[in-house]
Amino acid sequence: MKKIIAVLLAVTLIFTFAACGKSASDNTEKSTTSTPASADKNTPSNNTNHPNSGKILVVYYSATGSTKAVAQTIAESVGADVFEITPVDPYTSDDLDWTNDDSRVNAEHNDESKRDIALEKTTPDNWADYDTVFIGYPIWWAIAAWPVNNFVKGNDFTGKTVIPFCTSASSGLGQSGKLLEKMAGTGDWQDGERFSSGASASDVTSWVNGLGLK
Repeated sequence: MKKIIAVLLAVTLIFTFAACGKSASDNTEKSTTSTPASADKNTPSNNTNHPNSGKILVVYYSATGSTKAVAQTIAESVGADVFEITPVDPYTSDDLDWTNDDSRVNAEHNDESKRDIALEKTTPDNWADYDTVFIGYPIWWAIAAWPVNNFVKGNDFTGKTVIPFCTSASSGLGQSGKLLEKMAGTGDWQDGERFSSGASASDVTSWVNGLGLK
């Protein structure tokens, strides 16, 4: 009789451990499937819950064509409209020669009062219709190229999500986006991205896809 009871107890314990093991396995699987994948390195850290992108506009100023190329790739990726910031007095290659102390860009860098760059057009058509605005620019002396300033100052970004991006040979985005945000005074400004002067279309598209705008 004692042997029978012992056998029954052993069988009961086996079924109990089996049930516990299955429960632990289920919880592990649920935990694995519900944990978000690691964010892409190019995904802005504060865009994990990105608002509805709505109608999108890509705005850019390009001195040498690098920023223009990135802007066009972004626009093609999300089906956005494009607006180019164009100075009334365009910069020539001599103007942009930062190695020449007497060049226009050096004079403007050394004297902030000269950075008030008049634009051919400040506000894009149907500006109020856009919900998300990308703003692109080259980096000049660790800040956004100043032809962008009057565009930012001259428009109301209330209700818009603003995503800065820049191009540079070596400098990062730095505080350029934050400075533009302060200059604008309105809008929901996101962390941006820096691209090298020769950034590939795939690099740009990868970043854009990580924003979840589609």
